[in-house]
Order: sequence, then structure tokens, then C-alpha cells
Amino acid sequence: MRCLVTAGPTYEPLDAVRRLTNFSTGRLGSDLAGFLASRGHQVSLLLGEQATFRAHVPGYDIQTFTTTADLRGQLNARAGQSVDAVFHAAAVSDFSFGKIWVRLANGQLTEIYSEKLSSRQGDLLAELRPTPKIITELRSWFPDARLVGWKYEVDGDRDAVIQQARKQVAECSTDACVANGPAYGAGFGLVRADSCIHLADAAHLFEALEGLLRP
Repeated sequence: MRCLVTAGPTYEPLDAVRRLTNFSTGRLGSDLAGFLASRGHQVSLLLGEQATFRAHVPGYDIQTFTTTADLRGQLNARAGQSVDAVFHAAAVSDFSFGKIWVRLANGQLTEIYSEKLSSRQGDLLAELRPTPKIITELRSWFPDARLVGWKYEVDGDRDAVIQQARKQVAECSTDACVANGPAYGAGFGLVRADSCIHLADAAHLFEALEGLLRP
């Protein structure tokens, strides 16, 4: 089967020298790519340039991405290709930077532009704009593929995360969603429209994900 895996973080530039990103290491998605390749699948891995985990197992192709727009573009470019499954484990930045302001002595906010913002300007205010949700577009790009998203949550409890995962499946027309993070607790939940299977560790998760590839 031809599998496409995304892993690691995107980033969004504040200026020419600074960026906003997250703590994703890229390990889970990279390990999944290696597992699928070891089972004989044809695997392509899109890995965040800022991912700290680097372990390339022979047998799969690897390309890097930078910003959310770059990852979106690379996925969209593959839309015409034959892909049997997409495992979208990348930690896509939820926000990009918008306008930047400095507060003047009289309290007025003035928008500023600079290739390198200076700390000598004092406190700055940055606008955060939500980035496009790539997962909402995957079904239109890969209409016949098995699609699996991720839902990593910090706040709430396991039941709440599972409900959010089910919402993602329904709204994005994916086949399943992996629920994890501090809110979920130890292990992973493989959530489908009408079920949730708890998996104790990554090894069991990978086995279950490969099972989605079977007819």
C-alpha cells in the first residue's frame, strides 16, 4: 500500500530571524513511517524541518516542510498521485503572526514593520491569527485514501478528547482519529465514528493503524 505520513512541527515566522513553533519532536510519525516500511508498504514521510527526532529507516522517502503553508502546498501537490492512506500526525501550528504593535508613551498603539524586531522598542503586542486546518482539505485531495488525523489535547479529560476526535472524524470525513496527550492520559485512543479502541503504547497503535489498511 502507498502510505503518506506527516510528522513534526510546522513553524510561523515572527520576523526574518524569529519564529513560532511547538514542542513536537516528530518521533511518533517518524516511527510510524518506519513501521509501515518494515511491513512492506511504500511510504513517503513529510517531516517538519524543526523536528528534533531524526532516524531514517531505509525503505521510505523523506521530504521536509517548514511553515503550515509549505506543508499544505506539499500535500496539495500530491493530490493527483495514487495514495492509499494518509496518516496526518504533523503538529501543525494553530496560529501565525498578524500585525505587530508597539505602545507609545501616551498609550497609543502603533503598528510596526521590521525584518528584525528590536527589544529596545520595549513591550510589543503581536496579533495571532488561526492557521488553515489542513485536515479539512485532505478528503478532497485524497478522495479514495484511508485518512487518519490526530487530536492531541492538554486540557479536559479522556472522554472530552474522544468526543473531539469523533467530531474531527465527522467534520473532516476521515476514517479515524488518534486521541492522545495529557488530557487523554497514558496510551492512545483510536477513535472512529462509532468506536474507540484504547491502545497502551505506540507499538500497539501502529499495529492498529496498519489494520485500517486491510480491506
